This record gives sequence, C-alpha cells and structure tokens, in this order.
Amino acid sequence: MKICHFLKSTPFGKQNRLGILVGGSLHEILDVNLFWVNSFRRRGFFNPLERAHHHAPPSLSAVLKLKENPLSFFQNTREQFHKEEKEERSEDSPSLFRLEDSKLGPPLDVITTYRDFYAHEKHVAKGFELRKEPIPKYWYEIPAYYKGSPHGFIGHEDEILWPSYSRILDYELELAAIVGRDGFNLSAKKACDHLFGFTILNDISARDMQKKEMAVRLGPAKAKDFCSVIGPVIATIDEFKTDRPDLTMVARINGEEWSKGQSGDAHYGFSEMMAHVSRDEWLLAGDLLGSGTVGTGCGLELSRWIQPGDEIELEVEGIGILRNRVGHPQQTKPGQGD
Repeated sequence: MKICHFLKSTPFGKQNRLGILVGGSLHEILDVNLFWVNSFRRRGFFNPLERAHHHAPPSLSAVLKLKENPLSFFQNTREQFHKEEKEERSEDSPSLFRLEDSKLGPPLDVITTYRDFYAHEKHVAKGFELRKEPIPKYWYEIPAYYKGSPHGFIGHEDEILWPSYSRILDYELELAAIVGRDGFNLSAKKACDHLFGFTILNDISARDMQKKEMAVRLGPAKAKDFCSVIGPVIATIDEFKTDRPDLTMVARINGEEWSKGQSGDAHYGFSEMMAHVSRDEWLLAGDLLGSGTVGTGCGLELSRWIQPGDEIELEVEGIGILRNRVGHPQQTKPGQGD
C-alpha cells in the first residue's frame, strides 16, 4: 500500500488529510477518515462523524500511536472500501480525490523523534577520505546516528529553504523507515515487526556550517535542522517483506543524473538500527529513521553543488519520485524575529 497526506480545500481553509492511494494505477486518493464517515452513515449510525474520528483519525501520527496494528487497519480500510463502494463508485465519489489534482504533504504528519544513521560504507568512506582520516573502527561496531529536529520537515514539491547563514547547500539521497509500534530493548529479530513502511528522505545539509560544527566534535545541528524533506508517499512494509530492501536510488538535478546507488548495500539493516536505538530507551510509533546517504548520494562526494532555483528529484524504486525546487538564500538577520 501507498499511504500519503494531502491538502484539501474546505470552507474552513486547507486541511491536512490522511489517504491511501487506490485504483489500478494508484491515481486516486481514498480519504481514510471521510470514507469511514460515509461508511458509518450508510450503516445507519446516528453519530458517523464522531465514530469515524475515533476509529479512523485523519492523521497518520494518530493512527500509529493509537492502533495496535496500523498496517491491518489500513488493509481493512482498503478492503472495506472495495466491498462497500465498488458498485456505487463514480467520478464524484465523496471519499475519492484525483492524485494529479491534490497537493501532497509530508506523508508522516507528526514525527515523534528523528534519527539519521550513517549506514552506507561507500558514503562513510568518502567522507573520511575527504578528511584524510580512516573510518573509525567503532563504525563497524554500532549503527551510529544523530538526532535532528522533527519540526523543519517539508513534503513533495515544497520549496527547500536556503538558510541565511549558509553559502553551500547540499542534498542527501536516503531511504527512511517509519516506526509503527512502540518497542523497548528489542532484538534485531523482533524489530522488523515494528516497521510500518519506507519513504524517501532528502536530508538537506548546509555544508559550510556542518564543517564548523563537526570541527568541534558536536552536531550536526544548524547544518541540518532548518529543512529536511520526506515523501511523496510511504510504501508499507508488506510490499517489501524485509527490513533492508535492495532498491535502486537515483538523484537528478535539473533532469541530469548525479547519483545512483542501492539501498541494499547498507552495512546495517533497519532492524539492527531499531534494536540499537531501543536499548534501555523507548522506540516510539511515529519515529523516523534515516539510513544515511547512499554511496555517491550527495554533492559533497561529487564536488558538485546545487544552486538556487535548481530542481531536485530523488527516485527510489517501489516508492516514487520526491521532487523539490531549491529556494534562494534568506536575508534574515539576528534579532529580526524579536
């Protein structure tokens, strides 16, 4: 299944809605909450709206936090939709919206905690080569990660913020996993049961600020937290049946291919990452885990840099294409927001 969030115009302004891509070519979005409103109404309930908000909130974050098995919930919703609406279905079905007419938002509407790993050896080796250092032996012992801000995320076709304090901006081509169930002290064998699905992550990086932060052996922080991108959809785990799918990943800048790699060449699988995170610590539904940049998956490795106005397309097999345009440097000055 493909899960998304999309913006819908209402008399009360634009609302962020939870959807499932349906149809033979996945060209329609089923509004999950609205479908259940109509389903309860057809079955003669007095309070269909109240029941739908309780059973099917219009937020993936809420579903992940409240449902014991979120994947089963979405499978049941899709099956119920085909059962109830197949014969009545028409172009103006109240629960369906055309994908091409919809604005997709970040497919995970609220990120509980954001952790980005460093799992691809080709990328790691190139980074340490540029620093004229060997890969630390500890990299092979633990799946290391940093914690980033969950508040700067944007979605498909949103403009990438270029912060005022940077002159060197970079993209990072990554696969990301969404946690679907809470876990504490998980084994790697059991951790896969807590995976909900995968999406594309563009971990935008201000390389000049990152160089300063890493020089003092802290961070990254300001080098990353201003903007990250996920989308366009979440492909659920049942489409892959593994925590480390081997997917072709491509980055194109203004239509030109810059990067190409395989998600399967990661040194660590997501189950190992999740087991490591959950050691004496809660891994929570709604957490987002980035794999780290795939080999050749950023301008730093290529000595090529994106520019204001560039269009970035990240494509991952089985998920789709995440497209964004780079904004122009901000003119913000300290104290301007006081």
